[in-house]
Formats: sequence, structure tokens, C-alpha cells
Amino acid sequence: MWERRAAEWTAWARTAGHDVHFTHLNWPAFEELVPAPGRLTLDLGCGEGRVGRLLQPVGHRLVGLDTAPTLAALARDGGGYERVLDAAATAIPLDDGTVDLVVAFMSLHDMDDPARAIAECGRVLEAGGRLCLAIVHPLNRPAEALEDYFAHQRVAVPVERDGLTMTFEAIDRPLGYYTGALEDAGFVVEALREPRPDAAAAQPLFLHMRCRREW
Repeated sequence: MWERRAAEWTAWARTAGHDVHFTHLNWPAFEELVPAPGRLTLDLGCGEGRVGRLLQPVGHRLVGLDTAPTLAALARDGGGYERVLDAAATAIPLDDGTVDLVVAFMSLHDMDDPARAIAECGRVLEAGGRLCLAIVHPLNRPAEALEDYFAHQRVAVPVERDGLTMTFEAIDRPLGYYTGALEDAGFVVEALREPRPDAAAAQPLFLHMRCRREW
């Protein structure tokens, strides 16, 4: 899906001031959970590379990973990463204990098998390493989908604003799916946040977690 949407997504993400949810809510709240730079940071599902371009200037050494060749090439050319891997999150081409931080910013909910990806994060992280993840909040889904919250449901949401269009495709899953996968992979949740768009908002848009690999 992301390879098909690569041109749309790049315009959406790189047009200055366009992705207001990212700029004013999602990233500022998420950044507060990210640990200080360490040995090596893996950006899991790096897309066109904006997370790397934000973390590298504050001291992170980064490896990016994405399955969409067009987006991986854009991340590689855009700077911020020491290297970008064309690979799946379920088979990360890094040795055990290679990194001390994995950032999975708005990527796990797009994957067919997030549990396996989380297990791979546990494998490449050193003991005590952190996984920081952001997903679409499990309650942030169409009303009809909430009729069966526990079902895994594919969604496609087209959005148009200021002349740009983007169809966001993902798989809605209950929160327990993610916490179960984290538990199975040896993680404990250190912090969980539901950034509120504004005081009038009735439900959160995103869910953030910082998790520590215990074994």
C-alpha cells in the first residue's frame, strides 16, 4: 500500500505546514517519550524519512527500514540516516542486540503482522533497550467499526485538504493485541500517553508508548 501511495504521502508529509496533526500534536507529544541519543536508533517503517531528519540533529545515529522502495530511497536521499534498509519489519536484517532504541512512529498499525515485528524489535534491541511506538488510537476508528472493537478490521480513509489527497490504509486492532505482543516479546510498558488534540476533544487520535526490553 505505501509503495502505491508513495507520491501522495511524500507530498502530504513534505509540504510545509500541511500535516498539522503531525506538527502540532503527534510528534511533539511523542518526542517527549524518546530517550536521549545512545549507541544506535532504528527507525522502523521510516517512510520518506521525516523522523530521521528530526532525530539526527539532536544526536541520534539512525538506521532506517522500510518495505516501500520509493519511500526508502527518499529517506536515504533526504539525510538523517547512516543507512536505510529495504526490508520488512518482520525480518530485520540486523544482528541480535545491535541497537538500544527502536522508534516505530505510526507504522505498526499498517503492518500485517505487528506482533512478529515487535518480537523482531526485541531481538535487535540490547537488554534494557527501549521501543517507542505511536499508533492510531484503537478508539479512533469509524463508528461502524466500533460495533466490534475486538475485531481486526482493514480500513481505508481518503482525506483531501488544500489540494492534496491521501488515502490512509491501516488495520484496526484492539489495544490488548499490542500489549499482548509486547508482553510476549519481553517488554514492559514504562509510559503510555493519549495526547489530547484540545480541551474540547471527546476522544484521542493517537496512542504513544515507551517500552523497555526486560529479557
